[in-house]
Amino acid sequence: MQNLIVKQEKRLGSNSRIQILGTSIDVLDSKDTISLVEQYVITKTPLHLMGVNADKINAANDNKLLREIINGCGIINADGASVILASKFLKKPLPERVAGIDLMQDLVALSAKKNYSIFLLGAKKNIVEDTAKVLKTKYDKLNIVGIHDGYFKENDWDSIADLLSSKNPDFVFVGITSPIKEYLIEYLQNKGLNSVFMGVGGSFDVISGKIPRAPKWMQKANLEWLFRVSCEPKRLFKRYFIGNTKFIKNVIEEKSN
Repeated sequence: MQNLIVKQEKRLGSNSRIQILGTSIDVLDSKDTISLVEQYVITKTPLHLMGVNADKINAANDNKLLREIINGCGIINADGASVILASKFLKKPLPERVAGIDLMQDLVALSAKKNYSIFLLGAKKNIVEDTAKVLKTKYDKLNIVGIHDGYFKENDWDSIADLLSSKNPDFVFVGITSPIKEYLIEYLQNKGLNSVFMGVGGSFDVISGKIPRAPKWMQKANLEWLFRVSCEPKRLFKRYFIGNTKFIKNVIEEKSN
């Protein structure tokens, strides 16, 4: 891993921020998040737009560099039902889950309306291409200034930085696995790029139609995680069942301390 200088990003909002198991989280709902993110775009202030769930908080507790990157972000959303429940249990409630895929699509819609430019980075070549096609079909005025698959190595990061610098997008949506995407975004920001970077996990797979999304009733019932496990049990069982058990245990211990 390249030597990264983790910087504390400028915070433009006046909202409060809580901590759960050493991870900072902004007290923001989706609407306020979108409004605040737009201020970063308008002022060309660099932003790593972060979403954390139980798995990300567990990982941060085992990875000092990842924890420093997360806590240094200008906006940190709760992207997990378990994080919302934990905040209520700890008597510092967060307003709602800000689901990453929904937030991404809201920001894409905003970009189409306000003519903000976007860049799609990550996933397989055909997936990111299909994602771009789907978004352009939905928003014919959307300004997609570039796409690039996520299959490149660390020694290619400089060329990725050069590509993004030449395109100068307002938003860069990064569909690469964690923690590589957090390291990459930090690296790109250290190169002077002042876009809004947002890690979007497997959102390209869903938007492109490769992987289905949970029905609306499961989303509203905070059961989207269960649908995801049923779709990819081998990959996600450990993350959700063993990981959530660890998270719950640590939250209970935090409250008792």
